[in-house]
Amino acid sequence: MLSDLVVVDLTRALAGPHAGMMLGDLGARVIKVESPDGDESRRWGPPFAGPADAPESTYFLSCNRNKESVTADLKTPEGAELLTRLIARADVLMENFRPGVLDRLGFGIPRLRELNPGLVILSITGFGHDGPDRDRPGFDQIAQGEAGLMSLAGPGPGEPAKTGVPIGDLLAGMYGAYGVLAALHERNRTGRGKVVRTSLLAAIVGAHAFQGTRWTVAGEVPQATGNQHPSIAPYGLFRTADSPVQIACGSEGHWKRLAELLDLDEPEFATNSGRVAERGKLTAAIERVLAAEGAGHWLGRLREIGVPAGKVRTLDETYAWEQTRSQGLLIEVDHPAAGRVALPGPPLRFDGLPYAGARERHLPPPRLGEHNDSVRAWLDEEAVRPGR
Repeated sequence: MLSDLVVVDLTRALAGPHAGMMLGDLGARVIKVESPDGDESRRWGPPFAGPADAPESTYFLSCNRNKESVTADLKTPEGAELLTRLIARADVLMENFRPGVLDRLGFGIPRLRELNPGLVILSITGFGHDGPDRDRPGFDQIAQGEAGLMSLAGPGPGEPAKTGVPIGDLLAGMYGAYGVLAALHERNRTGRGKVVRTSLLAAIVGAHAFQGTRWTVAGEVPQATGNQHPSIAPYGLFRTADSPVQIACGSEGHWKRLAELLDLDEPEFATNSGRVAERGKLTAAIERVLAAEGAGHWLGRLREIGVPAGKVRTLDETYAWEQTRSQGLLIEVDHPAAGRVALPGPPLRFDGLPYAGARERHLPPPRLGEHNDSVRAWLDEEAVRPGR
C-alpha cells in the first residue's frame, strides 16, 4: 500500500523504530541510517540470537523488520552527503534526537525544506519540543512515571508499577506513524510536507482515556486498583480452585447472568455504583463460589451464559494459541545471522490480502550496514524524482 514511499529512518531504540516498522509493514521502503556503532538497542540483551561472534539482540529484532540498514557518521562530510542525497529522494524523514541535535548537524527544518519541499518530517522526543522540560532525554519508564501511568498501574495506592512493555515508546511510535500518514494525505493536495511532532509524554497522556477525565471533569485523582476496573464491577481477575480467570461484566445483563450463576443476590450489588463501592466485598463473594471448581470449569460455564471471561496466558501460550496464529500474528523470516526466526507479526489485516500487513514477504531486521552498497548504488543509478 505504501510501496511508492521512501522513508529515511534516523531513529534508534524503540519509539521511532516502531513507527518506521509500521510504515515498512505497509510496504514503504524504510532505509535505517545508523551510526557506525549501530542503534544502541542492538546491544540491549540478553537474550541474543545468532552466533556468538555476530549476536543480534531480540530487542532490536522486535522493532526493525522490513528495513534496510546503512551506516554513516553524520558529523563527517561523507555522512552528511549521504543523508543529503537520501533526503532529496525521500518522502518521510524520521528522527528522535533531542531538540536541537538535527540543527547542529546542519539539517534543521529550513535546510530540510530547501532540500525537499515535499518531505514529511516525524520528530519524536521524550517530553516535547518546547516547554521547560524540552531537553530531558526520553526513556520509557521515566515517562511512564512522569505522565501518571505508573500511579494507575500498580497493585494499589502508593505502589506504582510500570507496564510489562515500554508502552510510552510504542504509543509514541503509533501516534507518529498515524501523523505521518495524515501529513502525506495533505501533501497530495498541497505538494508540501509537514513536520509531525509527538513525544513519550504526549503519547501516554493521549492514552489516559477515562482515567484522564476522572480528573479533568470530575476532579477525582485516580489511584491504582490492581487487577480490578476502577469504574465497573465485577470486571477483573478472580481466583478459582486452581488458576485465576478474568470476568468482565460490561453491562447489567452480564451482571444478572453472573449473579444468577453464582447465586449473588445481595441488595448492595444491585447497581454498578453499589458494586464499585463494595468492590472488596463483591470480589470476596465471587471468589468464595469460584473456589469450588477450577478455571476450566468456570470458563466453560461463563461462555455458556454469555458472560465475557478469559484465562491469563503466558507469552509462550499466547503464541501457541491457534487464534493468535490464525490472525497472522506470528511470522517467520530468514535472518542472515540468526537463521530462521519467528517474530510477532503486523497487527493489521486488509480485505483481499491473505497475510497480515501489506507485504506478502516480510524482510528480516537488517544487519548493521547490510545495505551500504545497495542503497548507495540505488542513489547513483536513479535521478531525483521530478519536482523534488
